[in-house]
Amino acid sequence: MSKADVIRAWKDPDYRGSLGASELAALPENPAGAIELTDDDLDAPEVGFATTYWTCTCTTATRQITCTF
Repeated sequence: MSKADVIRAWKDPDYRGSLGASELAALPENPAGAIELTDDDLDAPEVGFATTYWTCTCTTATRQITCTF
């Protein structure tokens, strides 16, 4: 399997699904690691939750003003 085929198999699930058992067995592990999450991982409280804050700071010659949105 060429390097291009290996990279395509890592990135393209449709292409990876078209490979035979021997080709899948010869495929090196993706250097990015596992790409599948278990149901327990998805049910974890920290998944899908993010808090963001918008702020701006205006600086003049005499003072600095911070505003929040």
